Formats: sequence, structure tokens, C-alpha cells
Amino acid sequence: MMVSYPALHLCAGGKLLKMRVLGTRIVAWWQPLIKETAFASWTLIKIMVPVLIITRILEQFGLVGAVSSFLEPVMNLIGLPGELGLVWATAILTTLYGAMAVFATLAPGLELSVAQVTVLCSAMLVAHSLPIEVSISKKAGAPVVPIIVLRLGGAVVYCLLLHHFCIGAELWQQDAEIFWIGPPGNQGHLAWGVGQLMNLGLIVLVILGVLLIMRVLRAVGILGLMERLLAPVVSFLGMTRRAVSVVVVGMVMGLGIGGALIIKETGSGKLGKSEIVNSMVLISLCHSLVEDTLVMAALGGQLGGILWGRMVFSLIATFIIVQVAARLATAKIVSRSV
Repeated sequence: MMVSYPALHLCAGGKLLKMRVLGTRIVAWWQPLIKETAFASWTLIKIMVPVLIITRILEQFGLVGAVSSFLEPVMNLIGLPGELGLVWATAILTTLYGAMAVFATLAPGLELSVAQVTVLCSAMLVAHSLPIEVSISKKAGAPVVPIIVLRLGGAVVYCLLLHHFCIGAELWQQDAEIFWIGPPGNQGHLAWGVGQLMNLGLIVLVILGVLLIMRVLRAVGILGLMERLLAPVVSFLGMTRRAVSVVVVGMVMGLGIGGALIIKETGSGKLGKSEIVNSMVLISLCHSLVEDTLVMAALGGQLGGILWGRMVFSLIATFIIVQVAARLATAKIVSRSV
């Protein structure tokens, strides 16, 4: 049986149309992702490049040790070399990506275990971007100094516990594989610059990968599932249903989004003062469980420390803080009534 030429032409035209539609959908899906990656990367590169140059200058004049010495006692306490104090300081003052750039410069010259990298990543996850995130916390109604103390102190306490747990359990004691370009030694400026450009390229790929995974997790409903699973756990801390939904979003999506929602609820008067503070305590210790965790996993942190352990520690710490605050408030009321 012969098929007429018009029928063949129609069939080919239909396939071509389907391919065009598929191509349009693929472009429509990827285009926003590429734009978001480009915007986020450019924003972060503007922060990271000055940080890298300053780090290079400090290296050339032998001042890395001097700057790191301020945090060296703390770093030694949690089982890390003092030089990594500069990495954490960068995370505290700028972003996790800025700290990644400094880590890429310093880490190849250090012999680090997987446990040490995990401890460092955990410290940065609890305490990073303080100038920005503390401002958000303040706007939401949380006191500035206690939140700063909570995040820095919480990071040290958790990392101290994690360090000793890893030592006692002989966990993650193998040498860490450092993938970043930046071999130790006296590099020329050109070689250093090329290495840093390659590192920045890797960071851009990390950003793209994180955003891609976030989209997939959102599309298949994993983020929504995480919110539903965390809701009863958070409600155990004594927060109302309205606060629980806000806190869970902050824990999963990040302090910026969670803080913005709390600011909105504060303006409407639907959350009390103590509930706002309790919410910000938990979000401050444990937020952006997906995005930031993926970033630190790319650096070499193990999920057992940077995700599960951090969640358990944050929930226990928040429970203790909420209970102590409630008892102090009760004691204060009783003393006034006497």
C-alpha cells in the first residue's frame, strides 16, 4: 500500500511541530534558571573578587596568620587549624560563596580530614552573612545582640560537640579531597589569577546546580513534604499554627524568606512578641536546609553533620531556650506580684 506524498508531508510537519513545541518548552524552562544563575553569580562575584584580592594581599605579606590569629583559639577548640578562621570570618561578614572562594585559596595548603571540612561547613551554616541576616532578624522584631551571640555561640557549641563526636566515633577521619584549584607554594600572580577564575567558574556551576535541584525538588513536591514533616516538630516547641507555617518555610527556604513572612505577620499583629523571638531563634540557628546545605555539601561537608546533626541540635537548643525564657518570664511575674 502506497502512502501519498501529502500524507507523508503532513506527518513530517506534525513531528516538526511537536519538536518545536518541545524545544520552546525546554527553552522556557531553562531560560529563567540561566537568568537567575547569572544574576546570583554576578551579585556574588562582585563580593568574592574583592575578598579574593584582599586574601591574596594578606598571603603575599604573610598576614593571613595574623588575621586568623583572632579566631585561632576558637578554631583550635573545634578541631580546626587557625588559618581556617579567615574562611569563617569571611562567611560571617559576607556570604557562604565568599567563604568558598577563600577556602579554595587556603585549603590546598592544609591537610584536612572530612570531619574537619564538615565541622567548618557546619560553623558557616549556623553563622554566616550576619550583617544582612541580623538586620532581617531585627526588622522581624528579634533583639540584635542576643541573636548575634546565639548564632556565634551556637556555631561554636555545635561544632565542639560535632568535633568530639567524630573523634570518639572515629567518623570521617579520612583525608578530604580538595577539588579547588590553588596548589600551595609561591605562585605567580598570573597563575594565581587563572586558578581563581577557574574556582569562580566552579562556584557558578555550583550555583546553577543548586538552583536546578531546588526547582526539581519544588516541582516533585519534596519541599512541600519537608514543610509538612517539620510542622509537628516545630509545633512541639509551643508555637501556634500560624507561626509554625512561617518558621517551617524559613527553615526550608531560608532566613530571608522566613524573616520576610514574620515581618508581614508582625505588621498584622497576629504574632506575639515571645512567639516572634522564639521563631527567629529557631530560624537563625537552622535555615535554608536545602540550598545552603547543598552549597556546603559541594564544599565537602557530610550530610550527617551539616544537615541532620544541625537540625537536631537547633531543635534541642531552641527548646531549651524557649523553656528557660518561659520560666524566667514566670518568675518575673511572680516577683512583681509579691
